[in-house]
Amino acid sequence: MTQHLPFPNERIAVVSITRHGIALAGKVVAALPGARLFAPEKFRAEAEAAAPGQAACYSGKTGDQIPALFANFDGIVAIVSLGALVRLIAPHLKDKEQDPGVVVVDEAGRFAIPMLSGHLGGANALAGILAASLGAIPVLTTASDSRQTLAVDLLGRELGWTFEASHDEVVKASAAVVNDEPVALVQEAGSPDWWPRHANGRSGPVPANIKQFSRLEEVDLDAVAAVLWISHRPLPPELAPRLAGRLVIYRPPEHQA
Repeated sequence: MTQHLPFPNERIAVVSITRHGIALAGKVVAALPGARLFAPEKFRAEAEAAAPGQAACYSGKTGDQIPALFANFDGIVAIVSLGALVRLIAPHLKDKEQDPGVVVVDEAGRFAIPMLSGHLGGANALAGILAASLGAIPVLTTASDSRQTLAVDLLGRELGWTFEASHDEVVKASAAVVNDEPVALVQEAGSPDWWPRHANGRSGPVPANIKQFSRLEEVDLDAVAAVLWISHRPLPPELAPRLAGRLVIYRPPEHQA
C-alpha cells in the first residue's frame, strides 16, 4: 500500500551517531531521495560514503543539533536508542500541530518506531516507508492504527481533504471511535474511495460502530457520541448547538463531487 507523507523527502533528516548506524542511515537516505544525513564530525568519511552529496556533519553534542533539526525538518529518522532520543528531544517539544514526525530505527534495521507526531506529523507513514524499504517491522502504538480503525485526524488527507475542528473536538471524536462508541460518518461530498487508502491502508471493513449517512439531517444526534461530516455546505445554524464539542467537519476540494 502506498504511503502518504505530509511533507516532501527534502524535509526529512536522518540522524545517526555511530559507525554502524551510519551505514544503515545510508540505506534510509537511498529510500527517501532528497533526505539528508546528519552525523558527528568524527564519522565524516563514513557519512559521505553512505550518503554521497547528502551528508552534513556537526561538531559538539548531538543534543545541541535538535533545535535546528526541529526548525528545518518536518520528519526525522533517528538511528539512536529510543530512551536516548526521548531525553534529547524532550526539552524541545511543543505540540502535535508543530512538532516534526520522529521515527526511531534500531541499528540492526529490525524495527521502525514512530515516537512523536504519528498522525498529523506523518511519523506513522514514515515508519511504513522505512519498514517496506528496510524489511523492518513498523511498531505502531496509536490506537486507531493498532486496531485498524478510523483515524479522525487523517480522514481524507491523501485525497486533499482538510478538516475543521478544535483540538478538543478531535480528541473527543477520536476517543469515541477507538472506544467503540456510536459515531456517525456523513458523506455529502468528496470521493467515496477513502477507506482503502485511509491512514496508509485499511484492508478490513469500516468498523461497526461507525454508521454511514448521506445527509447530516438523517442522523439521530441523541444516539451518537460524535459526528464526522464530509461536506461542502456550511453547518446549518439550528444544528450547531446540538453538535457543539463533538463535530469534525471535512472539506474535500471543490472539484470532488
